[in-house]
Amino acid sequence: MATKPKTKAETLAWLRTIAGELATATLKRLEDTLPWYGDMPPSRRSAVGLVAQAGISSFISWFDDPRSTPWIAADVFGAAPRELLRSVSLQQTLQLIRVTVEVVEDRVKDGSEPLREAILLYSREIAFAAADVYARAAEARGLWDARLEALVVDSILSGEADDELPSRIAALGWHGHGEVAVLVGTAPKQLDVDHVRRAARHMHADVLIGVQGNRLVLVIGRADPLAREAEEAIGTAPALTFMEIAAQLEPHFGPGHLVLGHAVPNLVDASKSAKAALAGFAVARSWRHAPRPVHADDLLPERALAGDPLARATLVHRIYRPLRAHSTELLTTLWSYLDNGRSLEATARELFVHPNTVRYRLKRVSDVIGWDATGAREALILQSALIIGSMSDHEHGSTPPRRP
Repeated sequence: MATKPKTKAETLAWLRTIAGELATATLKRLEDTLPWYGDMPPSRRSAVGLVAQAGISSFISWFDDPRSTPWIAADVFGAAPRELLRSVSLQQTLQLIRVTVEVVEDRVKDGSEPLREAILLYSREIAFAAADVYARAAEARGLWDARLEALVVDSILSGEADDELPSRIAALGWHGHGEVAVLVGTAPKQLDVDHVRRAARHMHADVLIGVQGNRLVLVIGRADPLAREAEEAIGTAPALTFMEIAAQLEPHFGPGHLVLGHAVPNLVDASKSAKAALAGFAVARSWRHAPRPVHADDLLPERALAGDPLARATLVHRIYRPLRAHSTELLTTLWSYLDNGRSLEATARELFVHPNTVRYRLKRVSDVIGWDATGAREALILQSALIIGSMSDHEHGSTPPRRP
């Protein structure tokens, strides 16, 4: 049995002699006590072994000169390949440190008191160094994710989607499935991004977040469709509409208008919803009593007056042409009803029919296009559609139905 070392020089010489033995014992203890280590591929087990050996060597160097503390992270974790940080968690790294320290303590338990104290101090320093390494890696990843998310949101808003957009979205860990809608509002003074994401997850939704000047843009997608369907089956949590999701996310926006674009089939088509939401946000102030949030399609008249081609096309293709194709009689009745200030009696006199006939036709109009002409706001939307639709007919050389 080796003689117990007396001086620091003797202790250092003894530690250098048993360094290889300590490394071998550490690897054996890792295999015996840490299941995740044995499940690793050989290349990663070798990398973990290098970290353990570097830790022992670094301790000996540190014991010789404690002023080398700032170099612990570089000495120990510099031996590991970069991908090891992604495959070994901080918890596993701390387990590795604990096992290594236990092996060293068992071997030198008969050593001097300064040596045992040095082991305790060094283990604390190496644990802090490990936490610092992982914190820096997490910070770098967070900054990279934020830049990538901003790039994705910018691509969606500009409509400049390319072949790389799906891979970028996947890299962000997007959990949305199916339909997507874009919500645009004023950015708050202090935006808690994590709070917004947690709120969305509670509603089985995922969000991409972008801040452009004073605007906050959320790209909303429904997540966990299987879990949602299971909850619906037992009647505990019915699926929320995008408007309901937007209403619950409303407190995270600053003061001002909040506009939700229409739903689109997938994230790649989100630029269409974004264009509608941005156009609606630009003119929302023109509706004195606009709700918060408001649907972009409820702002179609203001958007059309502002020159939004998407709004004009929506009014024509979703209201005017379907109604004209279904029945010119319904289109004529609607036009007369709106021109007469939404008066059933005046409309009936102009068309030489009974007021109940007008009422019945207006109900059929609502069944065909989904808008109710008896409401003031929807009447404005329908009248805008009739005006723009008749202008479109004139531009294309077709004859609009005769107005009564």
